Amino acid sequence: METLPSRVFNNGNSQAVRIPAEFRLDTDRVSITRNDAGDLVIHPLRVQRGTALMQALKALGEVDDDFVGALEAEREAPLPVQEREAL
Repeated sequence: METLPSRVFNNGNSQAVRIPAEFRLDTDRVSITRNDAGDLVIHPLRVQRGTALMQALKALGEVDDDFVGALEAEREAPLPVQEREAL
């Protein structure tokens, strides 16, 4: 597993971390948690794509609540946590 150094800097009253291009995220939102070892874990939040399409399909009766519920459950299922070596 590739490990790259990065920089931490202050941005107002918050801290920011520069993410190297090799780890570029395909979203503008993330959730951050701290695991039992004290490591920060960043989870990209999925972009809300297709909202207008789903609304149109629902209005036309092309999808039902069970279908939408199954899609939402799949979207909200947590991704597995990756094990990483401490630096």
